[in-house]
Amino acid sequence: MADRKGFAPRLVPLGDRAILLELAADLDLAANAVARRVAAEIRRHGTQWIADVVPGLVTVTVHFEAVSVAEAAERRAGLERLLLEAARNARRETGDSPARSVEIPVCYDTALAPDLEEVARRTGLSVGEVATAHAGMPHRVLMIGFAPGHPYLGGLDPRLAVPRRAAPRLRVEAGSVAIANEQTSIYPFATPGGWNIIGRTPLVLFDPIREPATLLEAGDAVTFVPVSRDVFERMAARAPR
Repeated sequence: MADRKGFAPRLVPLGDRAILLELAADLDLAANAVARRVAAEIRRHGTQWIADVVPGLVTVTVHFEAVSVAEAAERRAGLERLLLEAARNARRETGDSPARSVEIPVCYDTALAPDLEEVARRTGLSVGEVATAHAGMPHRVLMIGFAPGHPYLGGLDPRLAVPRRAAPRLRVEAGSVAIANEQTSIYPFATPGGWNIIGRTPLVLFDPIREPATLLEAGDAVTFVPVSRDVFERMAARAPR
């Protein structure tokens, strides 16, 4: 069941009550789509002792419950069969239609985008061209990770594929829209971070009292919509605190 690059899905035990299915050696959009399909199939299976299913960029991790070594071994073996079967089924599917389409307003004002001018210098584009290139491409949420509600998105214009910052910041403001290599991320909280900040959204990406708590989910299609600083400030003032 190797893919066209010769990589065969690999099962990796994670401690005594989790297992990881690895679908590719590095970031691959086709493998990412398979990972999301596999996660959805495992969830649909409805096994009560499966505690959590976590799709990654090209992986799926399944956490399960067990009260003895023997039970853990039996359930792990069952999960291995289930994961490999789900991977075979997912690879036979064609197309990757998003479940949802979400618009994310972004202010690309340099006051909110401390790395925008540096990205422009590195790419040979103007500040305005960087913003236009970023907002002009369709994006897809590849996974949620690092922090609750923190999305990693594919679809970055190849001209904007700059490396991470050499020196990470100790604080990146919530809502910061940042790029590195071939991806975009959005910081849901003020946290340390090393990606290049090119804008900020006034939207709240994670709210524990909201249902669902995360604004974005893996598989969502995302369109970034440029807004002025005034519009950003008005929207931010109305956002829940």
